[in-house]
Amino acid sequence: MVCSTTQVADFARQVVGDRMEVRSILAAGQDPHVYEIKPNDAQLVSRSVLCFDNGWHLEGADWMRKLAANAKKPITSCVTGATPLEIEGGAAHDPHAWFSPANAAVYVRNIRDAVSEYDPDRKDEYHARSQLYLDQLRSLDGWVRRQLNAIPVEKRILVTSHDAFNYFCREFNFTPATPVGWSTGSEVGGGVTPERRRETVDSIRSFGVRSIFVETSVSPMLIRQIADEAGVQVGGTLYSDSMGPPGSAGETYIGMMRENVLTIAEGLK
Repeated sequence: MVCSTTQVADFARQVVGDRMEVRSILAAGQDPHVYEIKPNDAQLVSRSVLCFDNGWHLEGADWMRKLAANAKKPITSCVTGATPLEIEGGAAHDPHAWFSPANAAVYVRNIRDAVSEYDPDRKDEYHARSQLYLDQLRSLDGWVRRQLNAIPVEKRILVTSHDAFNYFCREFNFTPATPVGWSTGSEVGGGVTPERRRETVDSIRSFGVRSIFVETSVSPMLIRQIADEAGVQVGGTLYSDSMGPPGSAGETYIGMMRENVLTIAEGLK
């Protein structure tokens, strides 16, 4: 099976184990908003039996759905059924839903159901593996809350490169502030404007923010410039639209979330 992003691929591996080969179009650190498909991507999808994307236009210009359509392969949008945050005046949904563990569970169930339909003989196995992972996601949610309890509510201002963490902020009672909208690309909601940059700097100063954060899949230049302008430190790097490379602390979804939480807690304490 072929997945658009590293986090979707990780969810898929938790469901199927070694029963199927799981491949991700994106590599660690790549940005799904601006990714440009390559000939070998089409070849990979053409050899697949199932395709999965995030959905809600995380994949800029819906590149994964186009790959699947051209190859006449079934595709499942893993975010379907998650509780959305509206963007652009309610015209669309913020696609970064996986940053809520409860929404991550929705991704897992959607993958489980699609795989079980394709391979019904192993349905019980896929459901059992999924349940084990869903239990881990519930444990992760509790761990995150315990770690973040040390940060006073008035200090829970999360300044990052772009609007990737709104679901995290909603789930764990943070206020987000970013210089770039939900997409790093040129779509509606993407790109930085002087007004938004100024609003971000003003928020940092007015709330007394001590640390702001760069992201692994976005150039750190803008955040570093804003940190200099606002007179604050860069508190570390957060995994956002992509997980970490193999062998890193963020090579899995759970590892990525744990590493992000530890970085945020250290930067804002």
